[in-house]
Amino acid sequence: MTQPSKTTVIAIAGASASGKSLFAETIYNELLPELGKDGISIIKEDAYYRDQSHLTMDERIQTNYDHPKAFEHELLSEHLTALINQQHVNCPVYCYKTHTRTQETVKVKSTKIILVEGILLLSNPQLRDCFDIKVYMDTPLDICLIRRIERDTLERERSLISITTQYLSTVRPMYYQFIEPSKAWADIVITRGGKNRMAIEVLKAKIRQLSQ
Repeated sequence: MTQPSKTTVIAIAGASASGKSLFAETIYNELLPELGKDGISIIKEDAYYRDQSHLTMDERIQTNYDHPKAFEHELLSEHLTALINQQHVNCPVYCYKTHTRTQETVKVKSTKIILVEGILLLSNPQLRDCFDIKVYMDTPLDICLIRRIERDTLERERSLISITTQYLSTVRPMYYQFIEPSKAWADIVITRGGKNRMAIEVLKAKIRQLSQ
């Protein structure tokens, strides 16, 4: 009886707006034609923000979204374990405008390569045990703030005041408390953000090797 091929899980972590999503999505989109939908998939930690449907909108706005407790990491760990064991999962869908999960889920199949991107992936010991390769995007905070302002005003319809208030009250302090220290767990530290072509090509080459 043929044994199922091993699943390799790759974490891509770093500060908000450090280039994680761009880096992960570039690798996914460029390798998808080669590996196919059974060969590579991508999961976002943001999808595992806790359901807040029981809270008022004002209460949801006050949530510290950069603290580990904001995420249901136990569910993400459970889902990654299932995927590693060749089972599919139903990934939650999070809405940034309502600050809670929707009623929908997205079916994710077990693939040979699973990319996982998020700010606090390396801060959680249970999650770290799920990752075969741990990547950290080391982007200066001032660059992250500029990108965050551009993204949140255009894509999430937020005001500049709300973005800067949140940045000073929670984003920046949580970065120094939880995210930056988690860099110590990384196997690979990437500078110059999600457009670092050399880093993209190096990781793509490793993924091709693991997919054989």
